[in-house]
Amino acid sequence: MAIIDTFRFTDAEYESRLARTREAMEKAGVDVLITSDPSNMAWLTGYDGWSFYVHQAVIIGPTGEPVWFGREQDAQGALRTTYMAEADIICYPDYFVQSNERHPMDYLAAKLTERAWHTGRIGVEMDNYWFSARGYRALSDGLANELVDITGLVNWLRGIKSPAELDRMRKAARIVERMHARIADKVEPGMRKCDLVADIYDAALRYDEEWGYGGDYPAIVPLLPSGTDAAAPHLTWDDKPMKTGEGTFFEIAGCFRRYHCPLSRTIFLGKPTQQFLDAEKAVLEGMEMGLEAARAGNTCEDIANAFFDVLRKWGITKNNRTGYPIGLSYPPDWGERTCSLRPGDTTVLQPGMTFHFMTGLWLDDFGFEITESIAITDGAPECLADVPRKLIVKD
Repeated sequence: MAIIDTFRFTDAEYESRLARTREAMEKAGVDVLITSDPSNMAWLTGYDGWSFYVHQAVIIGPTGEPVWFGREQDAQGALRTTYMAEADIICYPDYFVQSNERHPMDYLAAKLTERAWHTGRIGVEMDNYWFSARGYRALSDGLANELVDITGLVNWLRGIKSPAELDRMRKAARIVERMHARIADKVEPGMRKCDLVADIYDAALRYDEEWGYGGDYPAIVPLLPSGTDAAAPHLTWDDKPMKTGEGTFFEIAGCFRRYHCPLSRTIFLGKPTQQFLDAEKAVLEGMEMGLEAARAGNTCEDIANAFFDVLRKWGITKNNRTGYPIGLSYPPDWGERTCSLRPGDTTVLQPGMTFHFMTGLWLDDFGFEITESIAITDGAPECLADVPRKLIVKD
């Protein structure tokens, strides 16, 4: 009953994903898999809805199609966005929501028992944002058997993007290009940050007649700290005016049907300081070396080491990773939570992998970001977005 088809891929793509998941389950010795990560739920079934503030999951059993589990009022959303039949939609009554007397996982345990999926090794994501300690206890008590940690199992399967997924990420790249162009056009001293963010959202979402599509909400809100506040990478905005003599980095993402293309640029209002000019040179030189290392057959740490080697030459220490995989995601994070571009991560790069090459610097008294979202190919990496790679100076 697929009434809304804007999110969904072909049934064949979902069937391929299901087969790969079952192969991974067999290798992990798992008989039944329960994923509560909304990105994994969407990847496996097409489900799309802002319902991740209550308990929900997709269950992969030994046979048959996936089963969607969630709140009763969200079942209509599941019927309209997933590829499964109504019999594979399980919903719990509303009196389970935020109740101290009962838990939605009590209900799920009973339904799994009805399907004879309550024995064997049952895998759950013990370390994610959407599966609580109380949920684990309720499910474990209801099934009377040990639960196995399969955190990341589905996430890793999402790493290599299909051509259809890459197409969505390229569309998201067109959106982030428009967002940065709007920022460069609108920002000026005296403009209130909240008003600038309103323009950013307009550019992120508005339908484009030439493209034939509009944007989706990103998993992270715009991040745009200024001056010394930019030493903190995850500050958002306020209603204060932009100031001459300050630099501001803009970490934003275009999003198309839940697929993201993050991209950061830094703007300086007035004459940039030598500190900013040096940071620009170091980051751009390091990025070129990192991109050269971003080849299939190399590893995540090869990209990171190439970048960090350049920073050391400039006397700069970056004590955090320099990138992470991206793609399909929901709040609060647009990363895939698997490998990282950091020394020691020997994950082999393969064509179809996509990363936010996060070359941002957050030092004691300022911050600077010029980043790229890249796709690994059979040759040089593809930079998904086309935005001038430089410090933007505006009076």
